[in-house]
Amino acid sequence: MTPDLSVYLVTDTDTCLRAGRTVVETVAAAVAGGATTVQLREKDCSPRAFLQLVTAVSAVLPEHVALFVNDRVDVYAAARARGVRVTGIHVGQSDLPVSTVRAIAGPEAVIGLSASTPSQLAAAAADPAGVAYVGIGALHPTATKKDAPEPLGIERFAELCALSPLPAVAIGGVTAADLPRLRTAGAAGAAVVSAVCAASDPREAAAELAAAWAGADRAPRSGGARVDRTPFSPRPPRVLAIAGTDPTGGAGIQADLKSIAANGGYGMAVVTALVAQNTRGVRSVHVPPASFLREQLDAVSDDVTIDAVKIGMLATAEIAGVVDEWLGRVRPPLTVLDPVMVATSGDRLLEQDAVDAVRRLARRADLITPNIPELAILAGAPIARDWPEALAQAERVSRELGVRVLAKGGHLRDADAPDALVDAVAAEPDRPAVREFRTARVMTANTHGTGCSLSSALSTRLAGADDWEQPIADAKAWLTESLAAADELEVGGGAGPIHHLAGLWSRAMPGSAPLAPPLPESWWSGIADVRDRIHSSPFVRGLIDGQLERPAYRWYLGQDALYLAGYADLLDRASASAPTADESTFWADAARACREEELRLHRDELGDEVHALSPVTAAYLGQMRAAASHAEHAVLIAAVLPCFWIYADVGAGRTPATTDHPYREWLEAYAAEAFHESTRRAIGYVTSAWNAADATTRSRAWDAFRASAELEDAFFRAPLERAR
Repeated sequence: MTPDLSVYLVTDTDTCLRAGRTVVETVAAAVAGGATTVQLREKDCSPRAFLQLVTAVSAVLPEHVALFVNDRVDVYAAARARGVRVTGIHVGQSDLPVSTVRAIAGPEAVIGLSASTPSQLAAAAADPAGVAYVGIGALHPTATKKDAPEPLGIERFAELCALSPLPAVAIGGVTAADLPRLRTAGAAGAAVVSAVCAASDPREAAAELAAAWAGADRAPRSGGARVDRTPFSPRPPRVLAIAGTDPTGGAGIQADLKSIAANGGYGMAVVTALVAQNTRGVRSVHVPPASFLREQLDAVSDDVTIDAVKIGMLATAEIAGVVDEWLGRVRPPLTVLDPVMVATSGDRLLEQDAVDAVRRLARRADLITPNIPELAILAGAPIARDWPEALAQAERVSRELGVRVLAKGGHLRDADAPDALVDAVAAEPDRPAVREFRTARVMTANTHGTGCSLSSALSTRLAGADDWEQPIADAKAWLTESLAAADELEVGGGAGPIHHLAGLWSRAMPGSAPLAPPLPESWWSGIADVRDRIHSSPFVRGLIDGQLERPAYRWYLGQDALYLAGYADLLDRASASAPTADESTFWADAARACREEELRLHRDELGDEVHALSPVTAAYLGQMRAAASHAEHAVLIAAVLPCFWIYADVGAGRTPATTDHPYREWLEAYAAEAFHESTRRAIGYVTSAWNAADATTRSRAWDAFRASAELEDAFFRAPLERAR
């Protein structure tokens, strides 16, 4: 909720002191007179002194008066961590991006943004991080802000205010005489500095401003229309699985029924083949008569309304033909085909003459879910070696068969596990619609039945849905949760099954907390936008291709050296708070690596150069120190994790092919297997802390992780942006 911005006091320490009062005294008097919002602006104040000021001012403010910190999101975060009541942050166009501010400050912070052009106002309104209001100015010439733009005047302010869908506050030389015209122009409030801070009586000055605002007639402002949502039907979807069996329960129809139930559906089953298999492989397949399959299908459809059909193993062309004919008669609302051809163990599950029948059946489906080898068979091509090649095959199959394809990258060896919904039919010519779903790969050998399970989960979640993306994302989240818990089952001596009911069992235990999404999946996908920005940033691209200008690299190394000194201290704190000796040793070793190994690289490059701490570096260290102020170990190690994970991601496979690459040493350091192993261990320790934490700590840990990731992006961009 946006606070009352009508009488918006911005403090200036020098002005207050010249008037013979402290900032706290000035604020207390102004609020008594009618000031509704206070912004503390301290450009040259140390973080500790600014935090003390925020704490002191907050203590004299009544609950209804909002308190904003100007620019210093690290001070805001530190204040919140200490329980100080502070409303939000106001930033300018040259400060940290709103996305970074939001990541550090969290979802509760109210963010204001200075804007003085139509494009800046439009960007503020469209920013997904959420800007609550804009400050437009300077209205008149002002002496309290050295970098204020040219004065707008009230007429131009009115024009800009009309363009802004966000509440707009006028600032810059504002006096009580301006308020009636500003409010008529559509302003949400007026920000004042000297009118109160320099006044002989701040209480009387604020009262005059409040009276001037209250006495004006306000022009109406249009609001957005409310969007009503249709409640979800409480009846679970009735999902029919048509597939073969698995006596060990990990794949086939047994896995289908577990997956449907785990995802909220009522499962039904028609058996196409009886398979003698276990976690080590397939021994034999018995296919009952096709006539009996037809009887099973008709028995279900003659009695039960079917909301979705999942089709798995078909075994023969005759069996596929029976299912094809039944689909043509019954026409269920949703059909998902998992073209089962090859088991996880590598065994072939479909006769060669049935491939064409499956291709014909795919034309009746709404979605098909082939793995990499199956996609190659459908495309009539060699098995894809990488993700772009797999996407190209999915586009070809989608176009030729007229069906949506969920391409699955689980068989690839990438660090993450990409999937993509490819719809070449609904897209523009030569431009298939592709929506990727990327998650971190779960490191487990127990993947038996993953294809069966995912397709059944999709059938359940897509039944009755009005979009494709969210159900697919939800089904992937469930599958990742089930993979992450797979090792707990200890079923079989080969590739064991996933734990279909891990989340359900956890939530069913008395007194247990809900099972959180697995950390690698939820956190890695949760910073996908940040990772994309980092990989596409000119600085990182220049590092990789060797075209980065040397002065930018030296400036970066100077800041990195300053950062690593503070980062090592935080790793020492993680070592001290670690719950086990092994984890304590890990964080201590990482701290030592920062000081001895990585800083040696910087000293070799920089010599005796001295670099001043940049705002981005200060903000990054400040946010991690704020995280460290929590008593929870999980929050601290979540904050330090992106420096492992993102650098490992940037360095993965980046070893230069030539020995004369100018940044070879940097790239090799983060491409090294030793660094990647340290990253995996760091992820493991954070995951353990996350799993043991309560809901509040989990939320704080995620906020700290996301904030650090955003600041990694800002850190990579800073060397080139500083020169603009």
